[in-house]
Amino acid sequence: MNRIKKGIALFLPGIFLLGFNIGTGSVTAMAKAGASYGMSLLWTIIASCLATYFMINLYSKYTMVTGETALQAFKKHIHPGVGIFFIIALTAGVMGSVMGVMGIVADISHVWSKSFLPEGIPAIYFAAFYICLVYFIFWNGETQFFERALAVIVAVMSACFLINFFILMPPPADILKGLIPNVPSIPEDQDKGPFLVIASMVGTTVFSGLFIIRTTLVKEAQWGIQDERVQRRDAIVSVVLMFIISMSIMAAAAGTLYPENLGLTRASQMIELLEPLSGKMAVTIFAIGIIGAGVSSQFPNVLMLPWLLCDYNESPRNMKLSKYRIMVFFISLLGLVVPIFDARPVFVMIVSQALNSVILPLTVGCILYLGNQKKLMQKYSFNLSTNVILILILSFALFTSSIAIKGLLQQIL
Repeated sequence: MNRIKKGIALFLPGIFLLGFNIGTGSVTAMAKAGASYGMSLLWTIIASCLATYFMINLYSKYTMVTGETALQAFKKHIHPGVGIFFIIALTAGVMGSVMGVMGIVADISHVWSKSFLPEGIPAIYFAAFYICLVYFIFWNGETQFFERALAVIVAVMSACFLINFFILMPPPADILKGLIPNVPSIPEDQDKGPFLVIASMVGTTVFSGLFIIRTTLVKEAQWGIQDERVQRRDAIVSVVLMFIISMSIMAAAAGTLYPENLGLTRASQMIELLEPLSGKMAVTIFAIGIIGAGVSSQFPNVLMLPWLLCDYNESPRNMKLSKYRIMVFFISLLGLVVPIFDARPVFVMIVSQALNSVILPLTVGCILYLGNQKKLMQKYSFNLSTNVILILILSFALFTSSIAIKGLLQQIL
């Protein structure tokens, strides 16, 4: 039994990352892609997961060699302003995400509750319940407890999406075709085109906050360069599950909504559209999966600011301190904004998305710079092949960022 517990503990940092990464933003982006383009954009998930795995390894390696987290490195070896920029930008993104995630999860829960109650349970009650649940887990204050609680939620979420995949999956031939990189065409009167969808898929998978938080988990796990194999194994588990879950969500929409040409404009629409096509059982499983995704991503979201501040100030990460409990409490309350005002926080969401589109290229550029500093990395400094791959990821990040910014400007104007 102890051996099993130790084996599971090795993968807890990766499971934490998975919970952080697969949220309602991922669900919406992957479902939108599947509903609009079938499985033709599956290659985007593969490319994004490979880039994520590569970046996780590089940021983890830096911490294992130097003992510094990402923010500490930015502050010491690039400029303190870079570290402050990441704190502000990531916090702004997280605040928008907290509102958006809880709004989507509460809306989905409300629509789902109509299947057993005529009027359904108001979204505000669901939002309050989920906020209390996340805050209760946080109140314990220990990272290991956070990781174990998240592991249970992620396990439920993963099981739900996998079961749904086998219930709703499209023809295997369509899945195989989606592995070939292509940009599908679509009539102009139906959609704005696939580029913004591709950018949103990349943005939800290759997330800068993921790599920065990873370095704090590596440091807390006390992994050194001698633990590189353990770290890689943990990262592989995280990214493989990331791919399977993302593909399952896309396949659920591609197997049901795409053939009917129904499209998708909001996450809760999946519940309304899936029931007549696939039955209550599939809808219930899908709803539980989305709720799990929302709660699992909400927890790291509310922890983001306290963890970033601890990293930057190089202070002990004691989440039981009153200042952090108050901070997380007020961030958590943002989850009530959408249900109370019955509106999407458009301005905040637009700003947070714009900031996220700027952060990724900077995140890639920072590790490219740090990894080539021989005084820091010594014999572990990046080789030519690593630098070439990083430059390719940087180019791809700049391309998707330009698409995202263009799309956001279209929304504003």
